[in-house]
Amino acid sequence: MSAPVRSIPGVCSARLHRGAAAPEGAPPDLLVEVPHGATGQADFDALRAALRGPFPEDLEAFFHVNTDAGAPEYAEALAARLVAEEPGRTVLVLASRIPRTFIDCNRAIDASPEAFRAGKVTPGLPPYVRDEEDRVLLRARHQAWVEASTAAYEWACGAGGLGLMAHTYAPRTVDVEVDDQVVTSLRRAYAPEVEPTWPLRPEVDVIARDPAGRILAEPLVRGLVAAFIADGFGAEVSATYPLHPSTLGHRHAARWEPRVACLEVRRDLLVERFVPLRPLVASPVRVARVVAPLARAVRAAW
Repeated sequence: MSAPVRSIPGVCSARLHRGAAAPEGAPPDLLVEVPHGATGQADFDALRAALRGPFPEDLEAFFHVNTDAGAPEYAEALAARLVAEEPGRTVLVLASRIPRTFIDCNRAIDASPEAFRAGKVTPGLPPYVRDEEDRVLLRARHQAWVEASTAAYEWACGAGGLGLMAHTYAPRTVDVEVDDQVVTSLRRAYAPEVEPTWPLRPEVDVIARDPAGRILAEPLVRGLVAAFIADGFGAEVSATYPLHPSTLGHRHAARWEPRVACLEVRRDLLVERFVPLRPLVASPVRVARVVAPLARAVRAAW
């Protein structure tokens, strides 16, 4: 049987990691979804070339500070480690190839601005995307991603597997408005004398608490937190923001509760050096350190 989820140019990459003893055609035991997987300059440039604009000057600076650098790397490293340790398992890594700078693949795209603010998240379609043809193109790609990710969860979780949403975030919570002046605002916020004044985020935050205060997939979430703490990481549950219905993460977690968790890892733990507004390079050594407790928690949940 052919896989129901495949790579789509300009939308997503799908890679199936199959252990040496895994049954042919078996559904994934784990889906690792990377909604903000378009982390390279080439991803930004390819979509920017397809759009008419205009856009804020130096928008790639916003892209580099806001995209989930390190997430694709730890997703792939996790998958490779798991199938090596458990050769009978299969892991699917599904990563978006749509830069969130233009449209966010972890958003319920038509949620209200108030809903996004309540969820403490950036808007799904930024206000600086005004050209109607651009909006149509971006919405079409977003919908293609939603269909692919929904199919991936159906394939994995529908057969009893687990789901992990792999994210990373900047070390500090920087409060700026996403508008035409976003790059100027970010440069001010990341000035050397200002940056240290912003709140420092947890090293690891499992985003699992819904607006009512309930922790979705609590046994899985507690297992993840305990594994990271055992390896010396600071780990918390929804310390940074809630698992909010304005995000697709909430939709998947609620649909497949209790088998899906959303993970944020601080970017400075994964990259060679965190430099705001500049491209970041993942460190294999640092990625491996993060993946060790993560793999242990997944295996315990299996």
